[in-house]
Amino acid sequence: MVTGRPKAPLVLADEERLQLNAVAKSRSLPHGLVMRARLVLLAAEGMANKAIADKLDLSQQSVSMWRQRFLKQGLRGLHDELRPGRPRSVSDEKVAHLVRRTLATQPKDGTHWTVRTMARHARLSAPTVHRIWHAFGLQPQRQRHFKLSPDPFFIEKVRDIVGLYLHPPDKAMVLCVDEKSQIQALDRTQPMLPMGLGYVEGVTHDYVRHGTTTLFAALDVASGRVLTSCKRRHRHQEYLAFLKEVDESVPRKLDIHLVVDNYATHKHPRVQRWLAAHPRYHVHYTPTYASWLNQVEIWFNLITQRAIRRGTFRSVKDLITKIDNYVQQYNPKATPFVWTATADSILKKIERLCQRISETQH
Repeated sequence: MVTGRPKAPLVLADEERLQLNAVAKSRSLPHGLVMRARLVLLAAEGMANKAIADKLDLSQQSVSMWRQRFLKQGLRGLHDELRPGRPRSVSDEKVAHLVRRTLATQPKDGTHWTVRTMARHARLSAPTVHRIWHAFGLQPQRQRHFKLSPDPFFIEKVRDIVGLYLHPPDKAMVLCVDEKSQIQALDRTQPMLPMGLGYVEGVTHDYVRHGTTTLFAALDVASGRVLTSCKRRHRHQEYLAFLKEVDESVPRKLDIHLVVDNYATHKHPRVQRWLAAHPRYHVHYTPTYASWLNQVEIWFNLITQRAIRRGTFRSVKDLITKIDNYVQQYNPKATPFVWTATADSILKKIERLCQRISETQH
């Protein structure tokens, strides 16, 4: 005996079945739409509404509703309908006025607008101001720092160094070299409170200084591995000693291309004489104020964030030991940094920045 009303047969055209299968297998479309596509495919196979509901963990009413929607509207019926909402209370003119005021003015008692100060001046609620700022990507509380290089050979140096990264020479090793000076061995005045459920790690705001060290590093662009050495100071003597360590570590058959900045230590006469006596070395200086071209700066940021900044060190020796441990753990798993920016793309970005500066001054 058949109970309930008979269901209208659900027959799919070949194109509909292909589209529904694509939606049902998607990992990027909304979950609800994916479930409805699966629902329709199961119904087309003759499965009862109750069985579909059990399989997809839905109610029978939902299955029946979406089945009827598909029968009446096809694939379009599986999408959510727009629901009526409250009419907008802020006119386009008010929004435009708020955006112009945010971009072109400053409050009399501060350097930038905040949500609350702008809300008071614009006679809007703070959540409304926040939504408008978010919609237009306005962040008055933030700044980005920049520094244009005055180097007269900026373009030539950028093309030279980027060329090394994108098209490294044969039978040669490209090393990005620099030193991170004055790394402090800081010890907290009281024991740390460990992280727990519901609260973060606790540390005292004050600390005891136990001295400093300088970390010299040479990053192999091809492999991502680093050669490091900690020294008490960062004079030309220490830099030259580090170069000798590099020289012993790199096979004699390879040329060495060094990417370094313009720090006076790197250009000291004794260093220059040593390099002249070792013709396999080729030095490439980054432009002034353009240390971001040196890939070893990326690695310095990694070790700072992961091993130094939040560390507690009872002596300089303890600091050096933990730096060495980090390097020993890093090198076996190292991968090269992927450099994708071309010289032309970098120069065009700087050109746009210069245009913005020029437009602001006028």
